[in-house]
Amino acid sequence: MLCRGIRGATVAVANTKEDITSATQELLRKMLAANYVDKQSVACMFFTVTSDLNAEFPALAARQMGWTDTALMCNQEIPVPGSLQKCIRILVLFNTEKRTEDIRHVYINGAEVLREFPQDRGKP
Repeated sequence: MLCRGIRGATVAVANTKEDITSATQELLRKMLAANYVDKQSVACMFFTVTSDLNAEFPALAARQMGWTDTALMCNQEIPVPGSLQKCIRILVLFNTEKRTEDIRHVYINGAEVLREFPQDRGKP
């Protein structure tokens, strides 16, 4: 078994406890479902938020979903000028037999733009 990472990102509607929690739970559910992740295989989860989201810790959303025995950590994103605002990112590290190319990363609710590479912008 190898340790692999699943990346995901979403955008919260507003800087409220409810919006941060709801957006985080939606993203985490989709990430885990898309990769058929067994709870016992998860090593840890990292959550980041942009500096305009400070009403709640996104890890609380995972705790509310039952992730009480998993190592969770929250951090703040680097405030790069022009970067996506109200953004929540998650990195789940889990043990799996999957190959790297079989991991499905999940970007929703406006965070899909993070998957664009500068050289691809504006191309059909």
